[in-house]
Amino acid sequence: MDTKNLAETLNQLERKVIVALPKATKFEDIIKQSKLSEIEVMRALQWLSNKELAKIEEEVTELVFLDKNGEKYFKEGLPERRLLNELSDELKDSETTFKKAHISEDEKNICIGVLRAKVAIEIKKQEGKLLLKITSQGKKILEKETPEEHFLKKKFPVETKTLQDLEKLAYDNLKKRKEIIKTEIVKNRKATLTPLGQKLVKTVEEVGEVIDSLTPQIIKEGSWKNKNFRRYDIKINVPSIYGGKRHFVNQAVEYIKQIWLDLGFKEMEGTMVQTSFWDLDSLFVPQDHPAREMQDTFYLKEPKYGKLPELSNKIREVHENGADTGSKGWGGKWSEEKAKELLLRTHTTVLSAQTINKLKKEDIPAKFFSVGKVYRNETLDWKHLFEFNQVEGIVIDPDANLKHLKGYLREFFGKMGYPDVRMRPAHFPYTEPSVEVDVFHPIKKEWVEFGGAGIFRPEVTKPLIGVETPVLAWGLGMPRIIAGYFDITDIRELYKNDLKQIKEMKIWLK
Repeated sequence: MDTKNLAETLNQLERKVIVALPKATKFEDIIKQSKLSEIEVMRALQWLSNKELAKIEEEVTELVFLDKNGEKYFKEGLPERRLLNELSDELKDSETTFKKAHISEDEKNICIGVLRAKVAIEIKKQEGKLLLKITSQGKKILEKETPEEHFLKKKFPVETKTLQDLEKLAYDNLKKRKEIIKTEIVKNRKATLTPLGQKLVKTVEEVGEVIDSLTPQIIKEGSWKNKNFRRYDIKINVPSIYGGKRHFVNQAVEYIKQIWLDLGFKEMEGTMVQTSFWDLDSLFVPQDHPAREMQDTFYLKEPKYGKLPELSNKIREVHENGADTGSKGWGGKWSEEKAKELLLRTHTTVLSAQTINKLKKEDIPAKFFSVGKVYRNETLDWKHLFEFNQVEGIVIDPDANLKHLKGYLREFFGKMGYPDVRMRPAHFPYTEPSVEVDVFHPIKKEWVEFGGAGIFRPEVTKPLIGVETPVLAWGLGMPRIIAGYFDITDIRELYKNDLKQIKEMKIWLK
């Protein structure tokens, strides 16, 4: 673009500022020269800087000002000099001398400290009184001005970088004292034209006034005739515009749900508050299992208990003696009171238990999934949350086996961007065999654990369904699954509601 065309892209604010810059560089002077407001000049300079027509520089300066006591001492003199003027070779009562020298309570100790450090006074205690007299060194101090006194006579404000050695010492001494001097950091902005900007100034003046936009009045009056119109600059930086969109975690939830729906699964739903019976007992979790303790589970205070279904008698037998499942159970006495306790569900597997309990023989085979909130009494850190979404799935099929389980997991994780899945032996109270689910992370190039899976034990399926049939089951931590997609290493960032992050976060591609 030649200088004429470039000049015609400048708006009215830019034009006024660019012709003012050869005569003024300081921000305040540019405002006076252009006759624009501070904000208008700042905007124009930023636009000119973006077009490489002007260069903005900011200089940070530390300035020293006289404070309240400093102004007082400038007129009356420092308190230590006033005190010295009242002393002689004879010992004098300090309180009387302080009054004569007009030394306030706040100034007494600092006065004594400063003069004592300079060996300017001699101090004695007699009959409970503090007595003072001047020394030969004190007399010498009275003969000439101290560096501190000289400093107070400077023309303020003073730049700290201009201070000489003695002045720096005086500055440091006065800075330690109460309200004598104060410092402020001042930012001075100035702007200069770049070589291209310098060439453009003359062209802007030659082009003259340009019309930024047509108005009904300009058209009606015909004043647009023989005038230059401002050119549109398609390369100029413009503010980013962020369209409305769902929170990226909600986007991921919908995407995950769609994967399972496409695979022929039906969605399970249920309440956040459940009884221990459905959340733990129906899944053959022993009543003395550590996960039931307060440090792992959120129990409700009020109401504390819920109701048990008729199924509870079957579950009691399974826990106490194994009933007809071929198991010996956990032994001991099963507590109905513990089973009634209300809690925030610790996993969405509670929905799997409730779902298969409603199935009839003719409904099998069947496939179900859920993506829902679960709650664990965890310490919050970069890889643990106390509230998070869990991806749950079950397949009820007499012919199902571990190969099918791996196939479903591989299909799901493949659509999530993870190329491979492996299963490692593990232990969970309600599955046998049980496995940990690892996926291969395409960026980290390593295996990462994302959840647990297995086949429900007979102690779970037989009392719930009525027949012993294989039920493939998995529970996966969704935060870890989606964190890799969004390049998040601290899963707390998923829910911190940072508006900048939410605006700029990439959209989940389906």
